Amino acid sequence: MTARELKFRKLTADLRRGIQDGTWPPGSKLPTERALAAETGLSVTTVRRAYEDLVAQGMVERRQGAGTFALGRVPGVPHHRRIVGVLVPDTTLYYPRVLQGIQEVLSEAGAQFVLACSHYDRQAEDDAIAELLLSGVHGLLLVPGLHDEGDPARRAEELLGLPVPAVLVERRLTAAGPGDPTEHVCTDHEGGAYEAVRHLRALGHERLGLVVRTDAATAAPIRSGFARAVADFGLREPVHDADVMDAWTPARADAAVAALVAGGVSGALCFGDREAALIQSAARRAGLRVPDDLALVSYDNEFADVAEIPLTAVSPPKFQVGRLAAQILLRRLAEGDASPLHQVQLRPNLVVRASCGARRE
Repeated sequence: MTARELKFRKLTADLRRGIQDGTWPPGSKLPTERALAAETGLSVTTVRRAYEDLVAQGMVERRQGAGTFALGRVPGVPHHRRIVGVLVPDTTLYYPRVLQGIQEVLSEAGAQFVLACSHYDRQAEDDAIAELLLSGVHGLLLVPGLHDEGDPARRAEELLGLPVPAVLVERRLTAAGPGDPTEHVCTDHEGGAYEAVRHLRALGHERLGLVVRTDAATAAPIRSGFARAVADFGLREPVHDADVMDAWTPARADAAVAALVAGGVSGALCFGDREAALIQSAARRAGLRVPDDLALVSYDNEFADVAEIPLTAVSPPKFQVGRLAAQILLRRLAEGDASPLHQVQLRPNLVVRASCGARRE
């Protein structure tokens, strides 16, 4: 983006925020082009272009011989004029299917789609959100790093205070319970882990293991759902083995399998597919047969089907999460505060394959 284009986008975003926060209430007159150019140090041409963009967005109207007047935040901006900013932490794992769902809905509505990536870095996340706002987006679909925050509630407040509506994707304030003020669409990862345990229990497994990455937002609800299911089904004390993603090597998987065997585990839930595949190979090196000696269920289903022994997997509804999040944001943009607050969780599916020993459905 050129310096001139960036200045135009920033001015447009600043003017829109001023209209939305009441600096220029509906019916009030905005500065003349020359006055605003003198105030901001920008050219009259840049100011005129910003005003024309706001006219197209339905934020202001120009009255012949009278000037430019604020119309306020008009919920019914035509779909084809909407620009939606999307921020994800990664574009190679997990989120491609989410993005496909988002893109499908926005394309159907004729809305534009601007993508940014934070790479799981807080500063990059802030910079990306700022850049999206400068680009003139009308709303945001965000996957923020709430799980890495010392004060997630405060971060959520910051995101809620952005000058455009924001819907969180695969993120919510779990600790806040009914006090969570965010609009969000998430996978019910706790429920997904619960279903995995239910499935293994139905196959006759009494002692289970949980092999889990610790450096992902998904880890906490998976742990919670696993623990709840073990308690509800009266299973024996489980065996846990956890580490960060980078630590999972063949040698680390060998150690995990040794721990599972020492604990008398006959079935395990592994988060995610890469870790489950490493556990499967380690089991073979240890002389164990999958699923006869160790039944495995993976959590993710990104590439579980191409494992040496295809992995039964909990499959988050990623595409549907993206679609629903985009639909909710478009409704928010169309109806404003008249739209109810949406807080949605979608239950994952269990895809049965050879690694658990069950007959495929």
